[in-house]
Formats: sequence, structure tokens, C-alpha cells
Amino acid sequence: MNKPYVIGVAGGSGSGKTFFLKSFLEHFTADEVCLVSQDDYYFPVAHNMTKEENKEYNFDLPSTIDHEHFESDIFKLLNNQSFIKQEYTFNNSNAVPKMLEIKPAPIIIVEGLFIMHFGKIKDVLDMTIFIDADEHIALKRRLKRDLEERGYSNEDAYYKWVNHVVPAYKEYLLPYRDVCDRVVVNNTQEAADIIRITDEISAELRKKVLS
Repeated sequence: MNKPYVIGVAGGSGSGKTFFLKSFLEHFTADEVCLVSQDDYYFPVAHNMTKEENKEYNFDLPSTIDHEHFESDIFKLLNNQSFIKQEYTFNNSNAVPKMLEIKPAPIIIVEGLFIMHFGKIKDVLDMTIFIDADEHIALKRRLKRDLEERGYSNEDAYYKWVNHVVPAYKEYLLPYRDVCDRVVVNNTQEAADIIRITDEISAELRKKVLS
């Protein structure tokens, strides 16, 4: 097997990475692409916290990620090895975490806030994509997600945005935006705009990697 082609997808909270990835993955079969998400490598702390402790805990720092485990699993894929990883469910007590079997593929997608910050991961990326959005749009998306999916109150979600999300974005993500191969501005609510961009990138990859 030739060396897999590794794509890094970064972007701030609320930028629309999830929808971009969903649209992108629909262009490929499970044998052609695999996805490794940084979110599944948080150190497991949330289930031990009180509500107030959870509000204060800053998940938007590189130190909250078990980056050595994250790196190790990426290198397993590069060496044509599968691995099993438990999904991380944040503080959602109603969610039953899935056991994820990640298998090697010709295209590996690595996504997350700090993938450019972690040097060993950054060094293996063949293509980097930065998903960007205006701050007021990203905030609206973030609040909707935190209220609906993670059980935060509006006050707690906004506290995290102001005190954790924005400072971390400016320190750990923004410096890498202009060095990425592609910057996708995702301010639209029109799914077709993102689907068109994923069409273009996937067609390029079919020629470069899968042909």
C-alpha cells in the first residue's frame, strides 16, 4: 500500500467543520477514506465534574487533548493498522458512547482545533483546509449546538465562548489560517455552497490519489 494521503481539516468552533466533513465524506466509500477526530481524544474529565466545574473547565486548550494517543493512532493508520477508539460524548449523560473501529484507507482525514498546533500531526499533513466563519455567525451556531446537544444553559455556553473559545481561537488556530492550502469561508446557510466546494476538492483528490 502506498503512503496514505493525509488531509487536515481545522477551524474554529461554529465554523461548520461538521457539515463540511459530512458533505466531503459523501464523495467517498469507507474503503477510500477514514476520519480521525480530535474530539475523541479529550482526557475524560467531564463526567467527574459538577455543573459549575464544567462551566469553568476550559476544553479549548491543547492540554485537554491526549495528543500522544491522537498522534499514535494516526501513525497506526499510516502503517496500515486499524484501531478501536471510544467516542467522546462531552458532558451529555444521555449519550451512549460508540466504539469506533478506524481502518486505514488511501485518504486519511484528521480534523480538530489543534491539528496544526501539534507538530507531529502537522508534519504528516499533505493538504490543509481551514474552515472559517465570521465571529457572530460562529457564535450563533455554537450556542445552538451547546444548548441542543450538550445540555448547557445559554449563560454557560456564552461564558465559554467569551472566556475560552475566542481566546483559544486567536492563540492556537488563527495563526495557521493563512498557511493552509485552502481556506473555506463558511458564512452561508446554503448547504449547496459547501457541497460545491467539497465537489471540487474531492474531484481533485480522485485524480491525485485514487486514479
